[in-house]
Amino acid sequence: MRFIKFLLIIVILLGVIGYGVYHYGIKFASDKVVENISTELEESGQMDEIKNTIESDPQLKSFMEEAKTADSSKLPFTTKEEATKVLIQKVGISELNNIRVKVQNGSMTKEQVIQEMEGKLTDEEMTALKVIVYKELYK
Repeated sequence: MRFIKFLLIIVILLGVIGYGVYHYGIKFASDKVVENISTELEESGQMDEIKNTIESDPQLKSFMEEAKTADSSKLPFTTKEEATKVLIQKVGISELNNIRVKVQNGSMTKEQVIQEMEGKLTDEEMTALKVIVYKELYK
């Protein structure tokens, strides 16, 4: 009987520790990703290049126009950190990295990226992402 109690306590402790590691691990990873990408884009001057690309592409421009009219109070998340956490949970870090590599290699188009994200995220989450991207680009 003592052995069963001891085993049960160990299992519960491992569960609590596992949950904590998962919860804080995702938070830590999402914070790191946001920090690295923001710094990289700002230092390399790619932020202006991205703005020009969006403004010259009618499809991307209309995609971003939706962000202007979205009601922020009804969005599932409103910060970069929350958005990153949702993306990591729903898409995964390795899949996001694969998408990034494919886009850089030119083997994946912007339509394919949007289609893949729309398949994994809800409409509200997509709208929230648009709003966050819009705010980041035009702040």
